[in-house]
Amino acid sequence: MIFVILGTHELPFTRLVKEIERLKKEGFIKEEIIVQSGHTNYSSDLLTIQPFMSYEEMESIYDRARLIITHAGTGSVITGLKKNKKVIAVARLKEYGEHNDNHQLELVDVFKEKGHILEWDDRTPLQEVMKSVEEFSPKPFVSGKEKMIKLIDDFIEKNS
Repeated sequence: MIFVILGTHELPFTRLVKEIERLKKEGFIKEEIIVQSGHTNYSSDLLTIQPFMSYEEMESIYDRARLIITHAGTGSVITGLKKNKKVIAVARLKEYGEHNDNHQLELVDVFKEKGHILEWDDRTPLQEVMKSVEEFSPKPFVSGKEKMIKLIDDFIEKNS
């Protein structure tokens, strides 16, 4: 099963879901596809689309998914990585009316550069990126949260 996450931003992200549906219609994607669509109003006979999900539902679908294809939201990408899933991230872009700015490009660049994810953008067909998933071995993601908390604790203790 492929889990496609469009996020909850108020602007629609039809570019990604249309491409997923096209690949399903053409038979390139043969497995089940579940889409968390948020505010992207889209309907399809080929995709299971649910606008919003509880935390528990999201966790369950992440766990069952073979592949995560997601907008480049930090939470969506990191959740996939923490669950040791192969992740293809797609930046929502201002030029397409998908976001207010292009900050998701920076997130994609950082995670891709570190070898954690694959990226789909307009320069490469999505099916080519999906073909490369089989050989892709993502580098494990290690959160810097504990290190950051220690730095803050040390700073507070030193300056108290």
